[in-house]
Amino acid sequence: MQGKILIVDAIATNRIMLKVKLQKAYYGVVQASTMAEAIVAAKAELPDLVISALSLPDGGAADLCHSLQRVPSIAQIPVLAIGCQPGKAERITTLQAGVHDVIQQPVNETLLLARVRSLIRDHNSASEWRMRGDTCRALGLAEEAASFENNGRCIMVCRDKPLMQKYAAQLRAALTAHLTLCDSSTLMQSIVPDKQPDVFVLVLPSDSADAMDELRIISTLRANALAQHKGVIVLLENLDPKVGAHALDLGADDLMIGGFDSAELALRIKAVMRRKRMGEQLRATVRTGLQAAVFDPLTGLYNRRYAMPHLSRVAEHALAGSRSFAVMAADLDYFKQVNDAYGHASGDAVLIEVGNRLRRALRSTDMVARVGGEEFLIVMSGTTLSEAQEAALRVCEGISSTPFIIPGNALPISVTISIGMAVGGIEGSFGADPDAISQALLDQADRALYAAKGRGRNQVKMGRPAA
Repeated sequence: MQGKILIVDAIATNRIMLKVKLQKAYYGVVQASTMAEAIVAAKAELPDLVISALSLPDGGAADLCHSLQRVPSIAQIPVLAIGCQPGKAERITTLQAGVHDVIQQPVNETLLLARVRSLIRDHNSASEWRMRGDTCRALGLAEEAASFENNGRCIMVCRDKPLMQKYAAQLRAALTAHLTLCDSSTLMQSIVPDKQPDVFVLVLPSDSADAMDELRIISTLRANALAQHKGVIVLLENLDPKVGAHALDLGADDLMIGGFDSAELALRIKAVMRRKRMGEQLRATVRTGLQAAVFDPLTGLYNRRYAMPHLSRVAEHALAGSRSFAVMAADLDYFKQVNDAYGHASGDAVLIEVGNRLRRALRSTDMVARVGGEEFLIVMSGTTLSEAQEAALRVCEGISSTPFIIPGNALPISVTISIGMAVGGIEGSFGADPDAISQALLDQADRALYAAKGRGRNQVKMGRPAA
């Protein structure tokens, strides 16, 4: 399952048609016919996305969004609205309420699924950082909430200079952020450390082929260290579903279709800017608030102090959302022989490189910690059994495939790692207490690690519950 989606619509036919499209794309679907039912379902199911009809018997998509925001556990769930040709005033009101977009019926399936993928991807990423922030607070290391009063910076990017100037003249009247204009050919030179923009607005050419070519800018921005976490809004004059879907899949944060409207674009810029700044605050909390207290000074990985409460937090979120997650206990094979033969400085060099290889083999959202001399703990949230097995094998291969270069030794040395793995959640067994679940999975992973050691090392073994 790629995610869980709550469909809210009073018309059963609409719900069924949308459910078929989403289930065909491997999403889990929950349904509600009123706003009141939707709030109950959202609290119980914790969906990754809410897709609501613009009008409901007891309110509308904007009212639903406001109601969700009043409940902390579901306040961050993104909302997508679907309706029949909403007027400008209703569209603006809906976006002002926090709804991410209003899609007009009949819905284009290609564009809908791209928007769904984009929103769920961003939601999962933000949830992972919020979970790490919760771990910080559990350790007493939380920072004060950041202020978002700064007006910020925005860059509009367009090949057509006269058109861009026309749009900018209208947008400046509705926008509080500082707006600058840039041609796509010189965009990257304008991104400097002391004047980083918060949002890029990419105005695509009318021709679909030219528009596709212009979308390379998104990939370039996402690969740039200064711009990778900044907001990207794509303005698409012509409704070409393939171009719009490609923009979202490349990493655009928002897509505005159907022509330029200064009031709507200003709202979208403000919303993306706020979400990106909240993300920056969460990342900064993890980077700076935890740096000295919970990172291993040798490898730069997390240490045991961070790893254990984070594992409990992952178990808690998995319980609430019926998600599976994986725990891996890893240990370098015959590491004492490295220290004895080459010295502790060489052993430290091996540990540092192991940390680097673990990061490369795993996702950025996976938690990797050094919990002992040559012992490591890996926690992968939102992971199926097959995905976890592939990751564990990738780790083994990453350690063993390339010999380690150590100081003072002419020849590189071979190092291998053994891994014990356990999965909890949908594909594992759950109790009711996150701490008990965490400990049970750790015990399973440890037993599996001992089995891997006993059967020859340099391998992965799957843990099973104790008889």
